[in-house]
Amino acid sequence: MVIRVFIASSSGSVAIKKRQQDVVRFLEANRIDFEEVDITMSEDQRQWMYKNIPEERQPAQGNPLPPQIFDDDQYCGGLRLVDLHRRQGMRSSNPTELENLQGKQAPSL
Repeated sequence: MVIRVFIASSSGSVAIKKRQQDVVRFLEANRIDFEEVDITMSEDQRQWMYKNIPEERQPAQGNPLPPQIFDDDQYCGGLRLVDLHRRQGMRSSNPTELENLQGKQAPSL
């Protein structure tokens, strides 16, 4: 099982950069092993990310923005997932904890 965080290293958006940093810091603080996948360096990875986010989790307009989290090929969520873990006080080194929140409604940001 591999946790993959899809990021955009060359994003011009300060908000996206901050969200990406928040996700990475959270995973590191909880000692969750993960791999960063930079979608700005690979069109194939970008298309894979877009294609593998379930339709009901897609934005109303445009493409999903990074950061996006996958457990192997299973979509887990984005920043809202991490925010939900923080609010619930998650302090775990178990990467399957990310999967356990799948399907729960995250609080609005």
